[in-house]
Amino acid sequence: MPPYCDESKPKPASDAKTACLLGPVDSACVMAVAHPVHRLTESDYLEIERRAHVKSEFLNGEMFAMSGGTRSHSLIASNLNRAIGNLLEGSPCVVYTWDMRVKVQPDGLYTYPDLSVACGGEEFADGLNDTLLNPVVIVEILSESREAYDRGKRFALYRQIPSLREYLLVSQHKPLVEQFIRQDNGEWLLREVSGLESKLSFSSIVITIEMAKVYSNVRFVPAPFPSEKPDQRPYF
Repeated sequence: MPPYCDESKPKPASDAKTACLLGPVDSACVMAVAHPVHRLTESDYLEIERRAHVKSEFLNGEMFAMSGGTRSHSLIASNLNRAIGNLLEGSPCVVYTWDMRVKVQPDGLYTYPDLSVACGGEEFADGLNDTLLNPVVIVEILSESREAYDRGKRFALYRQIPSLREYLLVSQHKPLVEQFIRQDNGEWLLREVSGLESKLSFSSIVITIEMAKVYSNVRFVPAPFPSEKPDQRPYF
């Protein structure tokens, strides 16, 4: 007969957990051993990431593989990179594609924005020039699986970067850019730019781009119904 499980008694201090399985007549106790999750250090992550063929984000000791984008995503990113880069030529600012890793220092998030702009004295982690610390502008092109992340937790982490002045969310399905601009008092102002006839102005780097150039060669298709399971990350 299985031993009686008295949950009123103190449990032993160990990594094992006791579970009581209640049946119609008696109860049985089983031991469930908790397996601790191995957490990577930042050094572990960077060593792995610099040798990997697939990019991964890093937060709280865990790596999260990043998926590829759509045709529209790729076109918008290349259009913005070309337009911003041309306008910044000769200035102290440079634009980076998603190959440039960005670190949010207070929380240790390592991630790859679709585009980032840095100005003047660029700062990099551990002297290898592949992890930017002080972006002025970050651009993310929205997708169905990551939109909630880009609007929510990711933006909350990005806001902790002291140098960041503008955060842009770009739609793939219509000509729409949501531009969040940091004010002198620390608050963020939302400005929406919509329509191919409109112009997108960056206050921090003092350039203006025609929306028609942002969406050049992009074929707009309606956003699909949410059949795809959203990105399930533990830090949402």
